[in-house]
Amino acid sequence: MAHSTGFISVTGHHSFWETNGSRGVVHSRTRPLWRPGFCPSSTLGFRHHCVGGQRTLPREPRPYAPRGSNARYGALALRAEEDYYARLGVTRSASADEIRRAFRQKARKLHPDVNKAPDAKEQFQKLSEAYEVLSDENLRKRYDMFGEAGVKGAAAASGGAAGFADFADLGGLGDIFDQFFGGATAGRTRTRRNGPEPGEDLRLDLEVDFEKAIFGGEEKVRISHLETCETCSGSGTRPGSSPRMCTMCGGAGVVTQVARTPLGAFQSTQTCPNCRGAGEVIDEYCGTCGGRGRVQTQKQLMLTIPAGVDDGSRLRVRSEGDAGVRGGPPGDLYVYIKVRAHPEFRREDLDIHSERTVSYLDAILGRRIRVNTIHGPVEVTLPPGTQPGTVLRIADKGVPKLGSPNRRGNHFLTIKVSIPKQLSDTERKLIEELDRLRDEDPHQNGSASGTDDKRRGGIFGGFGPKVK
Repeated sequence: MAHSTGFISVTGHHSFWETNGSRGVVHSRTRPLWRPGFCPSSTLGFRHHCVGGQRTLPREPRPYAPRGSNARYGALALRAEEDYYARLGVTRSASADEIRRAFRQKARKLHPDVNKAPDAKEQFQKLSEAYEVLSDENLRKRYDMFGEAGVKGAAAASGGAAGFADFADLGGLGDIFDQFFGGATAGRTRTRRNGPEPGEDLRLDLEVDFEKAIFGGEEKVRISHLETCETCSGSGTRPGSSPRMCTMCGGAGVVTQVARTPLGAFQSTQTCPNCRGAGEVIDEYCGTCGGRGRVQTQKQLMLTIPAGVDDGSRLRVRSEGDAGVRGGPPGDLYVYIKVRAHPEFRREDLDIHSERTVSYLDAILGRRIRVNTIHGPVEVTLPPGTQPGTVLRIADKGVPKLGSPNRRGNHFLTIKVSIPKQLSDTERKLIEELDRLRDEDPHQNGSASGTDDKRRGGIFGGFGPKVK
């Protein structure tokens, strides 16, 4: 059984901690540092009698409020770096939200996993201690009145010192520590990482033709993903060897550090630095995967594109993501569809839109015209007097619904009328004659005179419905 020791510095005290390899728990033995003529507990709000480096307490320790600028608050005159408000960088009038925001900002910078300074752990514990008190309305009032002595008494009365185990009940502070410790706060058990873990999902952006998106089809793609190493079968060890249990955490994947001080017991659970949370240590790595258990592989797939997909449609291909770890299930491949534009058709949901230009004679007289649709050409009747911008609906010639191919949208055809810029002498005479005949017939299309027809659009004004 491995046994390691270390040192944690806490204000006014030295804490020696030791790691029990079988449980992955760090115990601490804390002793105060004394020197002749100095009483370290004097800043805690008690009057002490120090004799020869030893201290004696009066029968009933009582807090006091010193003279000075802080006397109006009824608080102790602590050193600036020891004051809870100063630790968080807020004023005594700060609101609960301001205190929470200040703690979040400082905690991200001081957390030992991020800050590699030698005293990062100590500073983080001080910060947490300050937030524990100031985030609780009752404790904050007692601290403002009596200083640390008031909140220390409250902790003792509650049946123990307030450490990380109590933070889950302090206004969501447990969520903050979950972010830093990965959910491994005290009082909870973190799952070992040496069990099966699912593989990661992958994303593939695929551009398909307009027709293939509508009618479906197959598309050949090449992907790169992680597959289980065939040499070591995913164990990461050289063939013939096997991983051994981590002696630092005892296979738990996490280590817990506990520091006991007069201010309370501070406990933190972190990922084991020796095995990185796996609970196992590999001495002889696989030569193929380098101990990772997975290798990067190129693979070709034939994807089936269902009929009716559109821009942004997502297809799920099961088990084609990265391989799982230590026998875990593989992830999935998610294919995001991008449809290429078509030169003639435009799609809106299940409907197809297109335009068709006809001559002014066809628009006036009406006739059957041939129209292209995504399902092939069809004959459409152009009614007499068709106005420019008229939209004709061709039923059931749109896009099949995804998952229900028997249900289709419609095709909408917008008519454009081509008016010649130049006319032959014969055409001009015929049109002028037509215009004269319409002027002579006051009942043409229900109008009072031919002049009204001209105001409504000239020669096309008397045909079809009035365009608003």
